[in-house]
Amino acid sequence: MEKFVIHGGKPLKGEVTISGAKNAAVAIVAATILCDEPCVLENVPEISDITMCMKILKAMGADVQLVRKNVVRFDTRGITSPHVPYEMARVMRASSYFLGTLLGRFHEAYVAMPGGCYLGDRPIDQHLKAFRNLGATDELENGEVHCKADQLIGSQIYFDFNTVGGTINAILAAVKAKGRTIIENCAKEPHIVDLANFLNSMGADIRGAGTDVIKIKGVDYLKGITYPIIPDQIEAGTYMVAAAATKGDVLINNVIPKHLESITAKLRKVGVTVEENDESVRVHVDGALTKTSIKTMPHPGFPTDMQPQFSTLLTLAEGTSIVTDEIFDNRFRYVAELRRMGADISVDGKVAIIQGVGKLNGAPVAATDLRAGAAMVIAGLAAEGTTEITDIHYIQRGYECIEKKLQGLGADIKKVIVNDPQSVKMSG
Repeated sequence: MEKFVIHGGKPLKGEVTISGAKNAAVAIVAATILCDEPCVLENVPEISDITMCMKILKAMGADVQLVRKNVVRFDTRGITSPHVPYEMARVMRASSYFLGTLLGRFHEAYVAMPGGCYLGDRPIDQHLKAFRNLGATDELENGEVHCKADQLIGSQIYFDFNTVGGTINAILAAVKAKGRTIIENCAKEPHIVDLANFLNSMGADIRGAGTDVIKIKGVDYLKGITYPIIPDQIEAGTYMVAAAATKGDVLINNVIPKHLESITAKLRKVGVTVEENDESVRVHVDGALTKTSIKTMPHPGFPTDMQPQFSTLLTLAEGTSIVTDEIFDNRFRYVAELRRMGADISVDGKVAIIQGVGKLNGAPVAATDLRAGAAMVIAGLAAEGTTEITDIHYIQRGYECIEKKLQGLGADIKKVIVNDPQSVKMSG
């Protein structure tokens, strides 16, 4: 078991470099199955979700080689079966993308029902609807989704609601389908655009990614390329909020400022100074933080993946803030942990009312999911005293070397490895 121990109350200062985007990387790594030649991905984040994706590919017969730090070569031509190992697939949400890639390559896929963070019911019915429109059938067999098609034929796909995963899976399945596919009511997140750019660089014909309508003309062959994954907007936003919560001064490098616009706007609203450069942002605080209201929305609105971190910041602001998150059912599970640290938050369904308390106090808390874990880290950095965070495996799903990056900004944070109740060893 591992946990983070943080001695808080120190302003973060210095520079930090953002890693490749988790949400883009999980889709693009899965998409290498569609490539007919070896390809190389750059800016691959060292996080547990990507490690698991690569383990899945290796277990299926792919050759996956680390070229150098954050650069990986993928040769998936050795994959001969459309079956993802059950125990591997069931532990992560992004395993569902193997449905689209395997269906696109083999016209058949067996993938366990996906797992990941518990954020309520996140069905894949829209994914399956897209596959059916392309000519596939599906059934649930012993906990696995089995999709099959004699041939995938381009078609019209309309999503009943905004779905990032469904949009990605529809693209993956349609890239090599015969004819033309039109996908409507698409999600528009940056990682969807990055996936489309990756596939287009290999020879796919995808137009409209980042808009409501994506048009795909199926191709027969995808060539090998070298491709850099975009920076992670949520990791960048997390460090922006951490700098604000500790009243620090941090230069955040390797970012795309346009991807951060909704986060930047809210930070400025509460009194944080954000200076934008071509590939970096500087965040610092000179005065008191003030209240605001937030409602999470699909991109380009305020991202649900930043809601726990920003809510933590609002506990330190003057006045009463209201946060509404209707995207996931269990996004406020972390509130009970923040209350242990002195936060004044009440939750009514999908709305949280946050009364600023000025300061937080260190306490033992747990990460209830990936972004909630990041919120606990921010709370610990800003709090007076010592905070111990357990269940940090959630955090490691999406943040590369978070303790080392924070140490580089002057934070007093250690990863503690607990071998047994009588033995504790420090790491990092």
